[in-house]
Amino acid sequence: MSRIFKAIVPFSLALLPLPAFAAPAAIDTGDTSWMLVSTALVLLMTIPGVGLFYAGMVRKKNVLATLIQSFAICCIASIVWLVVGYSLAFGTGTPWIGDMSRFMLNGVAEHISKGADQAFTMGASSANPVAMTIPESVWVMFQMTFAIITPALIAGSFAERMKFSALCVFTVLWSLVVYAPVAHWVWSPLGWVAGIGAVDFAGGTVVHINSGVAGLVAALVLGKRRGYGHDDMSPYNLTYAIIGASLLWVGWFGFNAGSAGGANGRAGMAMLTTQIATAGGAMAWMAAEWIHSRKPTALGIISGAVAGLVAITPAAGFVLPGPALIIGLVAGVVCFWASAILKPRLGYDDSLDAFGVHGTGGIVGALLTGVFAYGPLSATDANPAGVVGSFSQFIRQAEAVGVTIVWCVIFTFIILKAIDLTIGLRVTRDEELEGLDMVLHGERIN
Repeated sequence: MSRIFKAIVPFSLALLPLPAFAAPAAIDTGDTSWMLVSTALVLLMTIPGVGLFYAGMVRKKNVLATLIQSFAICCIASIVWLVVGYSLAFGTGTPWIGDMSRFMLNGVAEHISKGADQAFTMGASSANPVAMTIPESVWVMFQMTFAIITPALIAGSFAERMKFSALCVFTVLWSLVVYAPVAHWVWSPLGWVAGIGAVDFAGGTVVHINSGVAGLVAALVLGKRRGYGHDDMSPYNLTYAIIGASLLWVGWFGFNAGSAGGANGRAGMAMLTTQIATAGGAMAWMAAEWIHSRKPTALGIISGAVAGLVAITPAAGFVLPGPALIIGLVAGVVCFWASAILKPRLGYDDSLDAFGVHGTGGIVGALLTGVFAYGPLSATDANPAGVVGSFSQFIRQAEAVGVTIVWCVIFTFIILKAIDLTIGLRVTRDEELEGLDMVLHGERIN
């Protein structure tokens, strides 16, 4: 751990101006086209994917409120990303945080103003710059969709009991204090996670461990839903949930294959491993549930598919198809155990299993990336061997996972407590019994 903290410099250094970029290459239209499609697919994952997936699992009186949460988070996170989120995540700064050089997306139109379409170099001033083949505007938008879906996933943990005003404030603060720094650690060439050699292809730590752990903290801080363990809390409409899960599956190809940064062989492998791991996760959860409860359920198989999607996310561009299947199978079983066995035993109310699926699946996938990584998939001129599965790589992965969890727990707890002491986190008992649709939004499903 000492090497991590030696990398810390005062946060004031993060405000230094961004040095001039290296000469950019020409834009590749094929890569740009794929990234535009991938961006749209990832946005599809939140609206309507997560919205329908979660809305189908809550009670009828909270369906609209749950859908509105995903929609509102999409809007809020987009504005936060424009103003300062992108700058904190990808600007030059310290190994722990970016700077303000991209405030309000300053400089994003440079390639246009010079009279020619030019790609940009991410981290051009660092020791390991990444030459891109797309305009920065596309990269900004692609990464924005990740910043959107992450807080939307957290909402599953506190479904049916958080105030809408609290949700809005939480989304802003959490995006800046928790999401942006972790994204910088992992995906900026200057980040400390990148510096120690830990890898995360498409968001196992940044998106899933982050959202899952934050969800667990939120579930514990808010407490259980009224009547949890006694009242009937069965899903209102599993058809919505199945449609949402299907949209997530399709959109995830943009999430994972798009993280290759272009239309190339690595994107093709990421798409293939995503499909295989998802199928493995669905079948493993279904089998575990069949053995445990004697019946395979619709909710079970779609939850297993999402578990497979989550677990393959950090590994998609680093592993071959066979290991991808193993990752999916392991994730399906482990996430079933976390959601159906561990949660009831410990007694916390993670409403829609944000931690059970995303937190647990993200940890499984991040660690197994260190076991199964196949070097040639990530080999470059600077690193001809690529990222290779080994004990040392597993330790690097574990180090990144551990620090992400600690950071997320501490600052998510602080943010939630601050909101609770000011505007309050939770609706009243009577409001919760009546349902959030009418209480918070004045609407209902007839």
